[in-house]
Amino acid sequence: MATGTVKKVVADRGFGFITAEDGKEYFFHRSGLESSLDFDRLNGGEKVEFEIENSPKGPRAARVRASE
Repeated sequence: MATGTVKKVVADRGFGFITAEDGKEYFFHRSGLESSLDFDRLNGGEKVEFEIENSPKGPRAARVRASE
């Protein structure tokens, strides 16, 4: 499981970006969040854990949850 920080949230479009600890940036969609995170309350700066999965547009964050 990767860890990182929510960099940006585009609330009206339902997605955002996470900067992983290794410096790579990953797209996430609100449907990829676990119940420990409320998309409507994300502002950026939150520490998260996530899995990386392949998508047609490249790697993205999935099963995103609040970091313990």
